[in-house]
Amino acid sequence: MSENILIVGALSGIARAIASELAAKGHSLVLAARDQDELSRTAADLRVRYRATVETASFEALDFDSHPALVDAADRTFAGGLTGIVFCAGWMAEQDLAAADFNIARRMIEVNYMAAVSLLNHAANIFEARRRGWICALSSVAGDRGRQSNYLYGASKGALSAYLQGLRNRLTPAGVAVITIKPGCVDTAMTYGGGKLPFLVGPEVIARDVARAILRRQSVVYTPRIWWPVMTAIRLIPEMIFCRMKL
Repeated sequence: MSENILIVGALSGIARAIASELAAKGHSLVLAARDQDELSRTAADLRVRYRATVETASFEALDFDSHPALVDAADRTFAGGLTGIVFCAGWMAEQDLAAADFNIARRMIEVNYMAAVSLLNHAANIFEARRRGWICALSSVAGDRGRQSNYLYGASKGALSAYLQGLRNRLTPAGVAVITIKPGCVDTAMTYGGGKLPFLVGPEVIARDVARAILRRQSVVYTPRIWWPVMTAIRLIPEMIFCRMKL
């Protein structure tokens, strides 16, 4: 069944792959991002490639006051309104830079966590009132445990995962699904130059798992799946030992 989906932060490498995957399956999309020229080109490509209905909208992650209007406008785009939202906005700075400059750390918190709460709270209220719909957001395996190599980025994603878990607990009785996607290392501009990364995959792999999670209304998905046993093992390491490890 075709769905009406808003993709927020639609120009990231993963978001583009998700948009392609969903358009190929016949879903109607609203793509929201900052760069309107690039967004228009992306939408045009999807229309031609998949004969999909694709509209565009402006999204500024840190302009919190504009988020309700974005969701409302996207909802009015389709007869019957939105059926789902995929939140892909995110930003990662180098750990050393973020540790030395709070402004950098704050931006990661605001983009990765606060922007999600701002926008998804409004969407949640709409879907809860209708007693249908779903919310999907990209968190990260980095949020499962604080590691010295990226704990500031990981903390922002860990906060997002906890928020989504609470939102799921709230919305499940209303028949609204909340899907947390936890990618590992993905070959995108965000990870370029990061050296040898474990289990590195292309964004297309993540996109396929996201589409499957949406179809099945799964709660938490590690992608690729190898990260589930890896992060389970890392979470189980006693803190006394963990503090001595270089992770």
